[in-house]
Amino acid sequence: MPGIRLTVSGREQPELTEKLATELTRLTCDVLAKLPSKMAVFIEYIPHAQWFIDNRSLAAHGKNAFQLELTITQHTNTREQKAEYHRKAFDLLASLIGNLHPHSNINVIDCDATGYGFGGLTREWKIHRGPSAAV
Repeated sequence: MPGIRLTVSGREQPELTEKLATELTRLTCDVLAKLPSKMAVFIEYIPHAQWFIDNRSLAAHGKNAFQLELTITQHTNTREQKAEYHRKAFDLLASLIGNLHPHSNINVIDCDATGYGFGGLTREWKIHRGPSAAV
């Protein structure tokens, strides 16, 4: 189950939140071949005065920023797919958030199948025993 955690500078904006969740899900499915039905998305906001880059708040920089963390099962995507995801996700978020500090970042986190899962079963268990196998 891919997990998307996006932190955005500024105050909560419900319409933007909805658009961010929808567009990041679509992009993740398109580029990394993930299923939307198995994706969790978490979006939170941090005030500009509480986000620091180079010892200055984003308020002092006069910029916005984001940090995107995507967790996926290790070895389910190629380096090329992840590089494409980085480019397209940055472009998408730049267009939706705007006025970005260049240190806005994206982390694609490859999780080992023995320690990553959902529904009480690891991905490894599901791969070797099937998704409906009892623990």
